[in-house]
Amino acid sequence: MNSNIAAKIVGVLFILAAVTAVIGLKLYDPILKGSNYLMEGSENSNQVILGALMELILVASAIGTATTMFPILRKYNETIALWHVCFRFLEAIIITVGVISILSLLTLSREFVATGAPDSVSFQASGTVLKAIHDWTFMLGPLFMLGINTMMYSYIFYKTKLVPRFISILGMTGATLVFICSLFVMFGVFQQISVWGGILALPVAANEMILAVWLLVKGFNESALAENREAVKY
Repeated sequence: MNSNIAAKIVGVLFILAAVTAVIGLKLYDPILKGSNYLMEGSENSNQVILGALMELILVASAIGTATTMFPILRKYNETIALWHVCFRFLEAIIITVGVISILSLLTLSREFVATGAPDSVSFQASGTVLKAIHDWTFMLGPLFMLGINTMMYSYIFYKTKLVPRFISILGMTGATLVFICSLFVMFGVFQQISVWGGILALPVAANEMILAVWLLVKGFNESALAENREAVKY
């Protein structure tokens, strides 16, 4: 694939992933927020399903960025490029598990409404477990794994100058902060959806959007690509 086409595809996929992630989480509100979520989930079934669809698009976009970048990144460091693909797939799997937990929670909500909740305690217990699964996958995928993945491709970009160094530095900084954020959330220092969670996640989000726009407008550094082609000849 031509490097310019690859750059534009990666740029579009980064933007698509970011947009669908935000929309998907917002659409989950009826079933994730509020004390009456078992009723509201069923009442807003189509909205919740649309949220799940948004997250599945996010999954496809995340895999797409890794597989599209792989042929380019492997020319400079095949090991890290392969790790990046593997860990991105793992991130996608974790997010998919979260989607399954939401759809299972929706099924539970429908059953709760259909049966008239004869045993609300057991329904609430099952709902708590499914919500916990989503919360953990939401942390492990978009925080923990994202930090690892972003560090990998940003490091190669920094070493090769495929994109401007300020983008690579922002990427490595953002990767470090979001990974630290995941550890803080894991140990209960603060919640993922919080002021500190937002502050620590902001740099990696900014990096992805800046990188996406750069790739769409400028593409990869042609001189850096040419240097690699010359090195391969010899």
